[in-house]
Amino acid sequence: MSSVTTGSDRILLNGERMIIGHRGLSSLAPENTMAAFRSAVDHRVSWVEADVDVIADGTVIICHDSTLDRTTNRTGRYDSLTIADLAGIDAGSWFSSRFEGEPLPALRSLIDLMNETGLKANIEIKPNETGKEATLRLIDGVITQLERLRPGAQVIVSSFNHVLLHLFKQRAPKVPVGCLYESHTLSDDWRSTLEIVGADYIHPEESGLTRQRVQAFRRAGYGVNVWTVNSLSRANELFNWGASGIFSDIAHQIAHR
Repeated sequence: MSSVTTGSDRILLNGERMIIGHRGLSSLAPENTMAAFRSAVDHRVSWVEADVDVIADGTVIICHDSTLDRTTNRTGRYDSLTIADLAGIDAGSWFSSRFEGEPLPALRSLIDLMNETGLKANIEIKPNETGKEATLRLIDGVITQLERLRPGAQVIVSSFNHVLLHLFKQRAPKVPVGCLYESHTLSDDWRSTLEIVGADYIHPEESGLTRQRVQAFRRAGYGVNVWTVNSLSRANELFNWGASGIFSDIAHQIAHR
């Protein structure tokens, strides 16, 4: 993985606020589409987040849900699809007629955009629901795509499934990873989990997050990227507490310094 930036101290402590466009710039374009990622570039948002899973032929796709119902013109699961099917799926018209025909993207397309523009990305690996074989194909597929990144590219891989994230870290030890937590799952054993996983970041939910917790995470040496923050004042508060980054649907409105 020599093409991926690995110096976690430099990533965490370079002084720049990490403003991460949640599923791209999803307030201005349909989430998890190339239109949303290009919109982030156009609005000088330097980081985006994208959710990934795997389909039948091993292609890693970008989609948040385990079905197509909410964000495309199709219904049902996508497990049996192949890459040839993606262009025929409309992932944009639900958001606006301006995005009619926007295809369901593969991770490969986002990697290409990162190489072209210098865009940075948090890749969230979704817990695959079909079993071990598909999960391992997903991990391997993500690594294959990350290996295509240009030298010095910045990326974080995250997941709510910490077993999956541990497996990923074993296969790609130089790639920074972040453990995602919902508020109700963030128990006092977080340090043990992060150490076992080999995490560089913790990604806690915004709701109920306190200054004491943020500062405890930072004192332990972890970057703290909080999701999903759509209030300018809350974003400012979290950064004043020491958060290293936030995920936001309105990333273009939040000051980077």
